Amino acid sequence: MDHKTVLKKLKLSIQLMELHDENPFKIRSYQSALTSLERGDQDIMDLSDTELGQINGVGKSIIEAIQCLKSTETFPALDSLLEKTPTGILEILQIKGLGPKKVKTLWEELGITSTHELMEACQSGKVAQIKGFGQKTQDTIIQNLEFKASNAGKWLFADIEEIILSLESTLKDLLPNAQIALVGDFARKMEIISNAEFLVASADLEALKSSLKTLESIDWNLSISGPKTLRGKTQDQDLSLVVHLCSVTDFAWKKLSFTASKMHLVSLVDENESIGEKLSKKDFSTEEEFFSKNGLQFIPTEMREGFGEVELAKENKIPELLQDNDLKGILHNHSTYSDGKHSLRQMAEYCKSLGYEYLGISDHSRTASYAGGLDIEKVWKQQAEIDALNLELAPFKIFKGIESDILGDGSLDYPTEVLASFDFIVASVHSILNMDVTRATDRLIRAIANPYTTILGHPTGRLLLRREGYPIDHRAVIEACAANNVVIEINANPWRLDLDWRWIRYALDQGVKLSINPDAHEMEGYSDMKYGVLVGRKGGLTKEMTLNALNGKEIDAYFAQRKAKIQ
Repeated sequence: MDHKTVLKKLKLSIQLMELHDENPFKIRSYQSALTSLERGDQDIMDLSDTELGQINGVGKSIIEAIQCLKSTETFPALDSLLEKTPTGILEILQIKGLGPKKVKTLWEELGITSTHELMEACQSGKVAQIKGFGQKTQDTIIQNLEFKASNAGKWLFADIEEIILSLESTLKDLLPNAQIALVGDFARKMEIISNAEFLVASADLEALKSSLKTLESIDWNLSISGPKTLRGKTQDQDLSLVVHLCSVTDFAWKKLSFTASKMHLVSLVDENESIGEKLSKKDFSTEEEFFSKNGLQFIPTEMREGFGEVELAKENKIPELLQDNDLKGILHNHSTYSDGKHSLRQMAEYCKSLGYEYLGISDHSRTASYAGGLDIEKVWKQQAEIDALNLELAPFKIFKGIESDILGDGSLDYPTEVLASFDFIVASVHSILNMDVTRATDRLIRAIANPYTTILGHPTGRLLLRREGYPIDHRAVIEACAANNVVIEINANPWRLDLDWRWIRYALDQGVKLSINPDAHEMEGYSDMKYGVLVGRKGGLTKEMTLNALNGKEIDAYFAQRKAKIQ
């Protein structure tokens, strides 16, 4: 149990109270407490009952619920609600666009208690006939159910990273005399992972198999395994596992084969042979030797995707890729001024303690009322605090930013005099996400053309495995950024990783700089920076084309020069 899980349990209880028509005053009381706890800058797990009681809206019943959650991971009121709620209803509640009231209607009028039943009702047209739903809502539900089904059994790289690395360590301990390599999508640092995939080489494959089968944490499925492949799932996480077995002499070429994507393997090295055909010759003993022997510059593992990297390698044009320690500051972060967990001071001091030279604070703008967006008076208050902190923390510097909502017409949501007060502005879409490609692209391009827009934030608004992003014409958006000297964000939050790495090279070719931004809403969020770097590397990003690889003085000058051109 941790801070976020406590909040999730309280939120679930509110949803279930609404579903079961509980006392509206009680629901409002819980919602008020939840809002205060979400906006607070302290960890619930560290607060005493007295401290909790001092938080606005947190009364005796909420304190008792939190006490129970800390010790038992549940509380009586939630248990009672769960007892009278079909399990499938909980899954339906997770579907985007279906709140408790709509779920209740589906349950009462059509007897729907599972996502399977919901899909059948949508496909038969029954949902569209219910008052308050209609054809558009029905189509959206079908789309969201299909999206959910297509992502079943998939994991975010960040969520599964520790588990796969731990599994690698377990295999090395179990098989000290074998050669072991992580291969597959995880080795290439793909943003979404379907399974853990390993290559294991030994002189005695039968003994190797016998040893692997002793792993109690793995449920092996021999019916889908083969002579040189063991397949199964981890018991704790239900993560699919594939272990490829080979001889010691085959390890080098097998590793390259199983690490590469299919598109990389079919990429032509010369007029006659592809990467895969060159590998099958087995006339090398290391990766470096393979590339050298075939007249190719070494291709980093994460770039072996079939996105033109072989052509670049032929011409020796693969650049030195961005590394974690190239980043000198962290832009796009939130504090308790909007919906962050930690105060401006805490965010700044922790950033400084990590060795960074600067912090860009960019809380939500006033339109984002759902996230505590800053009205104009709050902007002035925050900027005054930044000035005071900068005197205290120098030479470390906090840059005054804002994550300004891109409104429906593409405008930013402050008057010119307020926009002009910021050092930089991250312009992002957070509302009216149901757009076609023309409307979404036009909306972004209008915002990009605003002279105060410094960085385009998470360009498609996607949440990996949760929702698709709105469709955009990436080429047109990138070209607009090039024409207006606007930086594009690689949002490093593992749920976003947006700009998608597949468009990074096009941005670089157009001369557009990128910025690795964690979109941190708490101090711990800074650690997501590494995922932005991984995405950048996949797309061929360099230090020279990364905005926040500039040191403190350089980026200060960059922001100042850009603002000077506006006035």
